[in-house]
Amino acid sequence: MNALSHAVVAAKLENLEALISHVAESARDAGFDSKRISELQIAAEEALVNVMSYAYESEGGDVDVACGPTEHDRFMIEISDKGAPFDPLSAVEPDTSADVTERKIGGLGILLIRKLMDEVRYRHEDGKNILTLLIRKGRNPGD
Repeated sequence: MNALSHAVVAAKLENLEALISHVAESARDAGFDSKRISELQIAAEEALVNVMSYAYESEGGDVDVACGPTEHDRFMIEISDKGAPFDPLSAVEPDTSADVTERKIGGLGILLIRKLMDEVRYRHEDGKNILTLLIRKGRNPGD
């Protein structure tokens, strides 16, 4: 497995674009095609916006994005923060069959992440939320 590249910044929306670019550049360097890179960017953006919007109270904090190729032609993004513990995978999946006017707000971002990624994991360790996103190089929708 290659070493992961890290980017640590204040968990503020103004840093979102730089983190998404970091993910894309790492995936491009690892030989991922533009379709996979777009999927990685969308998933990372969804997860990072949640951290930047909800993880910290007024005192703020940092977000660490580690990413890079792993074994079996996969790419990993690991997003960690020291904000309030929150397992996005424990959230109830939204009812996408309900009329849009009757749906509860929230939950679509993690649903999108689950659809785009091959594997999504969460753990809370050493006071940190750690969300891991994995995708294979050559994946067909529905695999």
